[in-house]
Amino acid sequence: MFRRMKIGVVVLALWLAAALVPPAVAQDFPVTIDHAFGTTTVPSRPERVATVAWANHEVPLALGIVPVGFARANFGDDDGDGVLPWVAERLAELGAQTPVLFDEGDGIDFEAVAATRPDIILAAYSGLSRSEYDILSRIAPTVAYTDGPWSTGWREMIRLNAAGLGMATEGDALVSDLEARIAEVSGRHPEIAGKSAMFVTHLDVRDLSVIRFYSANDPRARFLEDLGLTSPQAVLDATEPGRYAGEVSAEKIDMFDDVDIVVTYGGETLMGRVSENPLTSRMKTIKTGSVVLLGNDPVGTAANPTPLSIPFVLEDYVARLADAARKAE
Repeated sequence: MFRRMKIGVVVLALWLAAALVPPAVAQDFPVTIDHAFGTTTVPSRPERVATVAWANHEVPLALGIVPVGFARANFGDDDGDGVLPWVAERLAELGAQTPVLFDEGDGIDFEAVAATRPDIILAAYSGLSRSEYDILSRIAPTVAYTDGPWSTGWREMIRLNAAGLGMATEGDALVSDLEARIAEVSGRHPEIAGKSAMFVTHLDVRDLSVIRFYSANDPRARFLEDLGLTSPQAVLDATEPGRYAGEVSAEKIDMFDDVDIVVTYGGETLMGRVSENPLTSRMKTIKTGSVVLLGNDPVGTAANPTPLSIPFVLEDYVARLADAARKAE
């Protein structure tokens, strides 16, 4: 069983803080939000909230609002119901049934989204194209990302989506509460502080000639920094400006000698192949075993942090990083 703190406890401070806010402040509309595709105006408080792409639905859920529809989980769904465990737990806490689930295996299902008759569509963390945004905006006011696709951090995802709901103050309170929880848990593992960590994307055991990694622009890498780790200079140097991922030839593997910990998806079979490969076996972290292997499970999914997943798996994730950090010493 994963060690977890009840999500209801996490949001309790949020609700208490919100209770102290004068209602007129929280309910002022219209709300205007600037993003990468322009400006979205929400004319009145939305009653029917739909979300697309990864995890945007967790913001209204954390704030006590059940969306009319959101994206079906396609990674980390341990029981095949399309809902991640922390989302199922939060729905149960709110006494709600599972809403409509949008199948995004082949992209956004615009017809399914429109059928839920939303007053707003939240997509602060997404890879929306301009044309996709335009289509969604014809259905309802749509909140998009501010910088680049798939680069929105969990704080900004909360704040952008909460602003669209007219709950900016509550969103700030949720961010502060989660930051306090992160500081408390990571503070119990001083061995990870200051260590450098590189998040490698899924390695292909059939072809280890290229090392692909998430850059410091990606939420996974930024979450490692939240926990007290640092981005290796080699990763920063190998990343093109504005990109959330990068890659280098395995022939240049020695450039990553400044990496203390590698986080990646895979199992012992992968480690065996990487350890036997004449190029990847030269990497310092492979020699020391300071590698965190993630699977298609809750911890592997929550390595990309979201409002509800952070308290659900934080202690387990930090414990794995701490174990790798000790091996790196």
